[in-house]
Amino acid sequence: MISKAGIKLLFLLVFLSVEFAAQCQFYSAGTVYYTRRTNLQKRFTDQRMKRFVNEDNKIKNDRFSLTFNDTVSVFKYIAPNVQDDMAWLTSKNEYYQYLGSQKQLTIFQFFGTSVFVKDSLPERKWKITDSKRTICGFQCRKAIYQKNDSTRIYAWYAPNIVPSIGPEGFCGLPGAILGIATEDGGIIYFADKVDFSEAPTQEKLLAEIGKNKVFNLKELREKLEKDYGNTPWGKRMFDDMFRWL
Repeated sequence: MISKAGIKLLFLLVFLSVEFAAQCQFYSAGTVYYTRRTNLQKRFTDQRMKRFVNEDNKIKNDRFSLTFNDTVSVFKYIAPNVQDDMAWLTSKNEYYQYLGSQKQLTIFQFFGTSVFVKDSLPERKWKITDSKRTICGFQCRKAIYQKNDSTRIYAWYAPNIVPSIGPEGFCGLPGAILGIATEDGGIIYFADKVDFSEAPTQEKLLAEIGKNKVFNLKELREKLEKDYGNTPWGKRMFDDMFRWL
């Protein structure tokens, strides 16, 4: 007859074995769902925007999905079921990453027009730390990217989700990024759902370019600087479009 202590030990061993098995599982296809939290007061500092942004509506939440297999990932905005009168205040760009060829296609939404940009995957020097946190049941490790003297970005990646992918075209870490944030907390992404129940179909991973012109990053920057560089809002537009690049 098993004692109470033996029963407790048995349950503990079963729990630990299940937990260990979960941590040893690796995934290479599925969909990650994110909520992006944007502090509009931190993003827009000019006086004109104060008539739109106040303490009651300064936090804006948007939903995104990251669908992937071991060679391609697609990051897209998920439109809400109800009309969003403040949708124009945040970006809704799409990112297609081709891991085999190390290329990235970005579809910028610019004044209601889709602008296509294809270039190499961005290269970033990450500093991986010993800090960890659990996101959607996955133990994630923290990494830091120092973009420039004034911009630092934090990311939390899950080694058990194998492809080197993430929101807003972020990549370069040994696992999928489930959380990312600017240092001031102005923009924060965190995954709130992961689904590995089925691999995405090839149709879901295709970009519809059609006959649209495709720029590279250098060409787009030069065009925008030529067309809008002399406008008072030009610099803010550049910062917004290339925030994560």
